[in-house]
Amino acid sequence: MHAAVESRAALVLGHGAGGGVSAPDLVAATEAALDVGGSVVLVEQPYRVAGRRAPAPSRQLDTAWTAVVEHLVSSELRDLPLVVGGRSLGARVACRTAAATGAVGVVCLAFPVHPPGRPDAPNRLPELDAVNVPTLVVQGERDPFGMPPASARRTVVQVAGDHSLRADTGAVTRAVRDWLGDLLG
Repeated sequence: MHAAVESRAALVLGHGAGGGVSAPDLVAATEAALDVGGSVVLVEQPYRVAGRRAPAPSRQLDTAWTAVVEHLVSSELRDLPLVVGGRSLGARVACRTAAATGAVGVVCLAFPVHPPGRPDAPNRLPELDAVNVPTLVVQGERDPFGMPPASARRTVVQVAGDHSLRADTGAVTRAVRDWLGDLLG
């Protein structure tokens, strides 16, 4: 947990399928949130804590995420507006559980619209489209997982790079800071 000096909101972020909470874009989003008075909690999924490399099925991921967020909002993050999010797989989990967690916003870093090279795999855009609160998507302009479209509730910011979002972490920080600042007023 990274507590802001004067917390105006809470941002809870999850990691991608193959990485952890130290991913450069998660670090950039943490810095951005702290800049605008957002306390940040980086959540390591239970499969990673257990030492496994492959993610659990989505139902298990969503259940674990929701339980962690419920605990946080009943304790450390009590009375703060909640924004959820994550990178790649973590963004998908945040989107699927946004309503259940009572989030007022969602931050998606490198949302994986469609797995590259797998034409038979389902498109994941419906998970993003189902979110009914303001949503930020920060996507690498060369992301092989695709580029989601902007919509009335969804802001899409393209930054240099690919799915890793490592090419310009400063742009990631600026995008998250500006969007969160606007969301929080």
